[in-house]
Amino acid sequence: MHGPATASWLLVALCVAVGTTACLLRWRGGGESPARAGDEALMGFGMAAMAVPALVFTPPAWVWTVYGMVFGGAALRALWSARGERRHLHHAVGSLAMVYMAVVMATSAGGAHAGHGPGGATLLTGLLLAYYARYVLWAGFRLVGADLASAGRLSMGVGMLTMLMTM
Repeated sequence: MHGPATASWLLVALCVAVGTTACLLRWRGGGESPARAGDEALMGFGMAAMAVPALVFTPPAWVWTVYGMVFGGAALRALWSARGERRHLHHAVGSLAMVYMAVVMATSAGGAHAGHGPGGATLLTGLLLAYYARYVLWAGFRLVGADLASAGRLSMGVGMLTMLMTM
């Protein structure tokens, strides 16, 4: 991830904490759908791994292909689940955003600024930024009196927004 190392490490800590507490504990507890909690844990841990500062660890190029395959599969699963419940569409958007970031990371290995074309941020980056900005604001307003699951989703939305802004 580009940007200050401190911000990257804070994002890593946030995503690991959310992936562990809000998602895996819900998965074990059997409250909400275990599959949904597992999907959100995967997203949290994937975001944490992607946020590790590039100065500390630069993964080999094949890692981005694995990311694309894992989150592409997660996106297909979410889209399939969205046939019955529209709330799965948000997870599909998040998974597709992870695929997009993996592709950008794979193609920017030569030092190009990830997610930016010659004239600045790409249209897709802008659309994802707008989606996550809206989502974070909407979820933040709903958080008043809400549960830990909503707080976890909000935190991951903030993490995704942050990662996209650094591209």
